[in-house]
Amino acid sequence: MFIDNGQGTGVPTDPPTSGALPEYQYEDVRLMLLGSLTSVQNTIALLFKLNYAEPNDWSRPLATGRPNEVMAILTKRVRVD
Repeated sequence: MFIDNGQGTGVPTDPPTSGALPEYQYEDVRLMLLGSLTSVQNTIALLFKLNYAEPNDWSRPLATGRPNEVMAILTKRVRVD
């Protein structure tokens, strides 16, 4: 009634034993958002929904000196192949 996992499936059940895991290199990438406080907050929320970055990973909104404009910065480590 039941087939033994190792028989008849043609699919190996054990992971390959090639040794060490691959080593990846990482680099920092910096994103800057400039706009009104509302647009910056909305963009941070969108990037969170897309699973790109947590809202707490961003800097607090900083005034740019221009009327009605703030800036938020995110530094993120990304894998480079």
